Amino acid sequence: MFYTQEQLWSIGFGSIGDNVLISDKASIYNAKNIHVGSNVRIDDFCILSAGSGGIYIGNYVHIACMVTMIGAAKITLEDFSNVSGKCSIYSSSDDFSGKYLIGPTLPKGFSNVKDSPVFLRKYVILGCNTVVLPGVNIGEGAAIGALSLVSSDVEPYSVCVGSPLRKVKDRKREMVELSKRLEDESK
Repeated sequence: MFYTQEQLWSIGFGSIGDNVLISDKASIYNAKNIHVGSNVRIDDFCILSAGSGGIYIGNYVHIACMVTMIGAAKITLEDFSNVSGKCSIYSSSDDFSGKYLIGPTLPKGFSNVKDSPVFLRKYVILGCNTVVLPGVNIGEGAAIGALSLVSSDVEPYSVCVGSPLRKVKDRKREMVELSKRLEDESK
Protein backbone atom coordinates (compact mmCIF):
# COMPACT_ATOMS: atom_id res chain seq x y z
CA MET A 1 0.00 0.00 0.00
CA PHE A 2 1.07 3.55 -0.70
CA TYR A 3 0.34 6.64 1.37
CA THR A 4 -2.55 8.77 0.14
CA GLN A 5 -1.83 12.34 -0.96
CA GLU A 6 -3.36 13.58 2.30
CA GLN A 7 -1.13 11.25 4.34
CA LEU A 8 1.96 12.38 2.41
CA TRP A 9 1.24 16.01 3.27
CA SER A 10 0.67 15.13 6.92
CA ILE A 11 4.14 13.53 7.14
CA GLY A 12 5.60 17.01 6.75
CA PHE A 13 7.91 16.75 3.73
CA GLY A 14 9.82 19.92 2.82
CA SER A 15 8.08 19.73 -0.55
CA ILE A 16 6.29 17.08 -2.53
CA GLY A 17 5.29 16.97 -6.20
CA ASP A 18 2.43 15.34 -8.08
CA ASN A 19 1.94 11.64 -8.72
CA VAL A 20 4.12 10.54 -5.80
CA LEU A 21 3.84 6.97 -4.51
CA ILE A 22 5.60 6.20 -1.22
CA SER A 23 5.09 2.85 0.47
CA ASP A 24 3.50 3.01 3.88
CA LYS A 25 6.23 0.53 4.89
CA ALA A 26 9.00 3.08 4.19
CA SER A 27 10.66 4.81 7.15
CA ILE A 28 10.98 8.57 6.86
CA TYR A 29 13.12 10.60 9.32
CA ASN A 30 13.34 14.41 9.35
CA ALA A 31 10.72 14.69 6.61
CA LYS A 32 10.97 18.50 6.67
CA ASN A 33 14.43 18.09 5.10
CA ILE A 34 13.20 15.79 2.33
CA HIS A 35 12.07 17.25 -1.01
CA VAL A 36 10.34 14.98 -3.52
CA GLY A 37 9.63 15.89 -7.16
CA SER A 38 6.80 14.61 -9.36
CA ASN A 39 6.32 11.10 -10.74
CA VAL A 40 8.33 9.46 -7.97
CA ARG A 41 7.92 5.99 -6.47
CA ILE A 42 9.57 4.83 -3.25
CA ASP A 43 9.00 1.15 -2.48
CA ASP A 44 8.68 -0.99 0.66
CA PHE A 45 11.21 -0.96 3.50
CA CYS A 46 13.23 2.05 2.32
CA ILE A 47 14.85 4.27 4.95
CA LEU A 48 15.23 7.97 4.18
CA SER A 49 16.99 9.69 7.07
CA ALA A 50 17.75 13.29 6.16
CA GLY A 51 20.27 15.35 8.05
CA SER A 52 20.57 19.12 7.89
CA GLY A 53 21.74 18.94 4.24
CA GLY A 54 18.51 17.26 3.21
CA ILE A 55 17.50 14.69 0.62
CA TYR A 56 16.45 16.04 -2.78
CA ILE A 57 14.65 13.70 -5.18
CA GLY A 58 13.95 14.94 -8.71
CA ASN A 59 11.21 14.00 -11.18
CA TYR A 60 10.64 10.52 -12.63
CA VAL A 61 12.73 8.81 -9.97
CA HIS A 62 12.27 5.25 -8.71
CA ILE A 63 13.74 4.07 -5.41
CA ALA A 64 13.32 0.30 -5.15
CA CYS A 65 12.71 -1.76 -2.02
CA MET A 66 15.12 -1.78 0.93
CA VAL A 67 17.14 1.27 -0.15
CA THR A 68 18.77 3.38 2.57
CA MET A 69 19.74 7.03 2.23
CA ILE A 70 21.37 8.31 5.40
CA GLY A 71 23.60 11.20 6.42
CA ALA A 72 23.95 14.77 7.59
CA ALA A 73 25.13 16.18 4.23
CA LYS A 74 22.95 16.67 1.17
CA ILE A 75 21.90 13.67 -0.95
CA THR A 76 20.60 14.54 -4.43
CA LEU A 77 18.91 12.22 -6.93
CA GLU A 78 18.36 14.21 -10.12
CA ASP A 79 15.58 13.62 -12.68
CA PHE A 80 15.26 10.16 -14.24
CA SER A 81 17.72 8.57 -11.81
CA ASN A 82 16.93 5.13 -10.40
CA VAL A 83 18.15 3.25 -7.36
CA SER A 84 17.75 -0.55 -7.43
CA GLY A 85 16.89 -2.71 -4.43
CA LYS A 86 19.08 -2.89 -1.34
CA CYS A 87 21.35 0.02 -2.35
CA SER A 88 22.81 2.23 0.37
CA ILE A 89 23.71 5.90 -0.08
CA TYR A 90 25.65 7.60 2.72
CA SER A 91 26.54 11.28 3.06
CA SER A 92 28.20 10.75 6.46
CA SER A 93 30.81 8.28 7.69
CA ASP A 94 32.58 7.55 10.94
CA ASP A 95 36.37 7.64 11.24
CA PHE A 96 37.52 4.00 11.27
CA SER A 97 41.19 4.79 12.05
CA GLY A 98 40.87 3.74 15.68
CA LYS A 99 41.59 7.27 16.92
CA TYR A 100 37.91 7.84 17.76
CA LEU A 101 34.89 6.00 19.04
CA ILE A 102 32.18 5.09 16.56
CA GLY A 103 28.44 5.51 16.84
CA PRO A 104 25.61 8.04 16.97
CA THR A 105 25.19 7.93 20.75
CA LEU A 106 28.54 9.58 21.53
CA PRO A 107 28.98 13.17 22.72
CA LYS A 108 30.90 15.58 20.46
CA GLY A 109 34.66 15.16 20.61
CA PHE A 110 34.59 11.38 21.03
CA SER A 111 33.79 10.58 17.39
CA ASN A 112 34.96 12.07 14.11
CA VAL A 113 32.13 11.90 11.59
CA LYS A 114 32.86 13.24 8.11
CA ASP A 115 29.93 14.67 6.14
CA SER A 116 30.09 15.26 2.39
CA PRO A 117 27.29 15.60 -0.20
CA VAL A 118 26.38 12.88 -2.68
CA PHE A 119 25.02 13.51 -6.16
CA LEU A 120 23.35 11.11 -8.58
CA ARG A 121 23.02 13.18 -11.75
CA LYS A 122 20.29 12.81 -14.38
CA TYR A 123 19.75 9.30 -15.82
CA VAL A 124 21.98 7.52 -13.29
CA ILE A 125 21.11 3.92 -12.45
CA LEU A 126 22.51 2.07 -9.44
CA GLY A 127 22.39 -1.74 -9.71
CA CYS A 128 21.13 -3.71 -6.71
CA ASN A 129 23.22 -3.84 -3.55
CA THR A 130 25.45 -0.94 -4.60
CA VAL A 131 26.97 1.19 -1.83
CA VAL A 132 27.68 4.90 -2.42
CA LEU A 133 29.99 6.61 0.07
CA PRO A 134 30.09 10.29 1.13
CA GLY A 135 31.43 12.90 -1.27
CA VAL A 136 30.68 11.01 -4.48
CA ASN A 137 29.41 12.68 -7.66
CA ILE A 138 28.03 10.11 -10.12
CA GLY A 139 28.04 11.84 -13.50
CA GLU A 140 25.02 12.22 -15.75
CA GLY A 141 23.94 9.00 -17.44
CA ALA A 142 26.34 6.72 -15.57
CA ALA A 143 25.30 3.14 -14.85
CA ILE A 144 26.71 1.29 -11.85
CA GLY A 145 26.56 -2.51 -11.88
CA ALA A 146 25.14 -4.62 -9.06
CA LEU A 147 27.24 -5.20 -5.91
CA SER A 148 29.52 -2.22 -6.59
CA LEU A 149 31.23 0.13 -4.14
CA VAL A 150 31.29 3.75 -5.28
CA SER A 151 33.91 5.63 -3.26
CA SER A 152 34.99 8.24 -5.83
CA ASP A 153 33.45 10.29 -8.63
CA VAL A 154 32.12 8.54 -11.75
CA GLU A 155 32.45 9.91 -15.29
CA PRO A 156 29.25 10.83 -17.16
CA TYR A 157 27.80 8.12 -19.44
CA SER A 158 30.12 5.41 -18.22
CA VAL A 159 29.24 1.87 -17.18
CA CYS A 160 31.16 0.90 -14.06
CA VAL A 161 31.23 -2.25 -11.92
CA GLY A 162 32.92 -3.82 -8.96
CA SER A 163 34.89 -3.12 -5.84
CA PRO A 164 37.15 -1.38 -6.55
CA LEU A 165 34.92 0.32 -9.11
CA ARG A 166 36.19 0.23 -12.68
CA LYS A 167 34.82 1.50 -15.99
CA VAL A 168 33.96 -1.25 -18.46
CA LYS A 169 32.43 0.77 -21.31
CA ASP A 170 30.56 3.90 -22.34
CA ARG A 171 26.77 4.12 -22.02
CA LYS A 172 24.51 5.15 -24.88
CA ARG A 173 22.68 8.49 -24.64
CA GLU A 174 19.32 7.82 -26.28
CA MET A 175 17.59 8.32 -22.93
CA VAL A 176 18.25 12.06 -23.16
CA GLU A 177 16.11 12.44 -26.27
CA LEU A 178 13.41 10.18 -24.79
CA SER A 179 13.23 12.28 -21.63
CA LYS A 180 12.81 15.46 -23.70
CA ARG A 181 10.00 13.83 -25.69
CA LEU A 182 8.30 12.68 -22.48
CA GLU A 183 8.52 16.16 -20.96
CA ASP A 184 7.18 17.75 -24.16
CA GLU A 185 4.24 15.31 -24.27
CA SER A 186 3.48 15.96 -20.59
CA LYS A 187 2.96 19.70 -21.12
